[in-house]
Amino acid sequence: MKLLSYADAGGLPRVGALLADGTQVADLALAAQRAGDPQPATYAAMQALIEGGDAAVERASRLLESARADEATVPLAGLKLLSPVPRPLSLRDCVGFLPHLVNSARNSVFGPAMRRIDIAYERLTGQSLVRRMAPTAWERPVYYLINVCTVVGHDADVTIPPYTREMDYELEWAACIGKAGRDIPAARAREHIFGYTIFNDFTARDVQFEEAKGRLGFQKGKSFDGGNVLGPCLVTRDEIPDPYDLDMRASVNDVEWSRGNTRQRDWSFEEMIAFMSRSETLQPGEFIASGTLPGGCGLELGRRLQAGDVVELSVEKIGTLRNRLVSGGTYEALPLRQAPTT
Repeated sequence: MKLLSYADAGGLPRVGALLADGTQVADLALAAQRAGDPQPATYAAMQALIEGGDAAVERASRLLESARADEATVPLAGLKLLSPVPRPLSLRDCVGFLPHLVNSARNSVFGPAMRRIDIAYERLTGQSLVRRMAPTAWERPVYYLINVCTVVGHDADVTIPPYTREMDYELEWAACIGKAGRDIPAARAREHIFGYTIFNDFTARDVQFEEAKGRLGFQKGKSFDGGNVLGPCLVTRDEIPDPYDLDMRASVNDVEWSRGNTRQRDWSFEEMIAFMSRSETLQPGEFIASGTLPGGCGLELGRRLQAGDVVELSVEKIGTLRNRLVSGGTYEALPLRQAPTT
């Protein structure tokens, strides 16, 4: 199923499932009420449905069929879609595509001469100098934690923070944990995935570069209202038997900027789950993002976003996630304390 969360007339979230025609959404709570489902609270929120596990998904599938018959549906057009889980329990973003790390370093840290040297070195040895300088990402699936209070959904306007001159998108997708587990072996990790969605990690690049020097992760470069987008739907695991052969695409104002395939990944979601769950229990409703597809952001392409741009990310079998950037006002740098002089 393709599950989604949307706001009702009063702004409260409801849980729906997309019908096969792609134009109608089954209101699962209403369908459950009409069908006399024994556990209607399961469909009160997406988090509850996820926590219900495979049994809840099977019942929801049956409700989807009954909704077609008794018209417990609403048109998709005009619905305000939210993040599939409006407030995820957590959101971790990995570097699952290592060439993205290499390309980003070449375009932000290396000068033209060093960039040429690194490309020649990689052709000669098969490894970039970036790997020699920062081998950790090749040794383990490194990640950072995202402020889940900043998450929005499909078609939400994203305000550019006034403290950045370099707004960027990132073409990613994400897995949602469906079954709790600790010390999960990679061979069993897919059993713990509930489903998949698209993720756009909007970034204030100039601020991100400065924050990287602090070596404690990202703050205002990644954390601002609307900066992290999930959607448009959450596709259950059974709908995507091979998650590592899906075409991915990004366009800005209907012009393609990025294209690739999930097969390009260097770290799988299963490997990420195995690493993250070491001595740590993963819970249903937590999201793990793939990291950026190679060539999947403006930084790698030498391009920037601006107010008015419409960014669309598409992943095969999931759909298209769309957001419009709006101006946050005149540039105003973040207030910083001056370094003490000696």
